[in-house]
Amino acid sequence: MQATLDALAAQRDRRFSLVLVDNASTDGSAAIAARFAAAREWPRTVVVAEPQKGTGAAADTGFRTAIALGARWIARTDADCLPRHDWVTNLKRALCDEGLEFVAGKIRPRLDEGRVTLRLRVALAAMIWAAEHYGRLHRRGPQFRYPYFMAAGNNLAVSAALYERSGGFPRTAIEQMHEDRALSERIRTLTARAAVRRDVVVFNSVRRVRAYGCLNALRWYRNHGFRPSIVDVR
Repeated sequence: MQATLDALAAQRDRRFSLVLVDNASTDGSAAIAARFAAAREWPRTVVVAEPQKGTGAAADTGFRTAIALGARWIARTDADCLPRHDWVTNLKRALCDEGLEFVAGKIRPRLDEGRVTLRLRVALAAMIWAAEHYGRLHRRGPQFRYPYFMAAGNNLAVSAALYERSGGFPRTAIEQMHEDRALSERIRTLTARAAVRRDVVVFNSVRRVRAYGCLNALRWYRNHGFRPSIVDVR
């Protein structure tokens, strides 16, 4: 988590507020978050607790806290991810200057958690390609206002107004539902002002892929076709 906070503090544009959600953590994350909030004036940081287990519940609490504090646009990343130094800058361009209501970025593997071989990089790229093309083939219909694109929960942003119109992230655990997919599919029925931006980049942990293997990780992300004995891989 500390590396994620450092990446956020190192953003080229630090004119944003940061909401950190402690989802009943037991690994010292809450203390790390509290120290970060106390030590820096920018970004302005608020730490909130969400006792209900689940990535959906935690994300929804974070977004609704940001809206209550006056946010007009909210972006999300996860505690095992590293937003690139221009993440906020490029999100603001897409949302504020271009007028988009929903933005998804690109994910790349983190290189600071151990060696990422060329073979693994190729496999990860192939997994993302397969997931995106599967969605384009199977998630079509007249109810949607734009073609499917993958919007990973660790790298997306939405206007506050659209988030509330959509009902927000379902307050579920990751074992029950991929809350990012549920939100993005609802948004597809509400607006056409949505797009992927290749310059909005987050470096993602590959620990789940290493623990599950590439095929099982793909099955997990597709429809929970793989059910691991341990979901919260550390």
